Amino acid sequence: MTSHILIRSLDRSAMIFLIVVAAIAVAVPILNLAVPQSSALHMPTYLVALFGKYTCYALLALSIDLIWGYCGILSLGHGAFFALGGYAMGMYLMRQIGTRGVYANPILPDFMVFLNWKELPVYWYGFNSFAYAALMVVLVPGTLAFVFGWLAFRSRVTGVYLSIITQALTFALMLGFFRNNFGFGGNNGLTDFKDILGFNVQAAPTRCARA
Repeated sequence: MTSHILIRSLDRSAMIFLIVVAAIAVAVPILNLAVPQSSALHMPTYLVALFGKYTCYALLALSIDLIWGYCGILSLGHGAFFALGGYAMGMYLMRQIGTRGVYANPILPDFMVFLNWKELPVYWYGFNSFAYAALMVVLVPGTLAFVFGWLAFRSRVTGVYLSIITQALTFALMLGFFRNNFGFGGNNGLTDFKDILGFNVQAAPTRCARA
């Protein structure tokens, strides 16, 4: 019943667009993995990764369109929530490196060893599990959005003032994450990823699955 109402609410052009996007999402990895490299229809691996990156940016743009275009709320802080989810998954990927890092520390990421951290911070606990990391990808930005939205709308902050506050929130988080003593890699961020769910992140099949 719910799906029927959703389909009826979409106009014909929207349905065609969704079908085309779904077809491209299926075709891109198939053209990379199943079509020989000598074929003109072969999709290079770097284009697959590029497609995945643009898809992520499209999701970010869609979220801005929903809150601004449909709700009339101009938020300049979407990058903050997007980044929090990315950092949550990045922390999981860093924990998967283990002894294969430059300093071969089984617990601490390389940047923590370089900065003379003695133990893993509490907020890094649990990120050796993909399920926990996937939960945090949704929970951390969602919790911040709920608290921020509750305080802002409860105080009846609207219009340009809300836009300025969301931009200030993003800038404050950026300054915090860029500090080395926050435990998120500082200016260099989280780098040198190796595996995700046991699969090499640089392997062509893995890159297709991520895209």
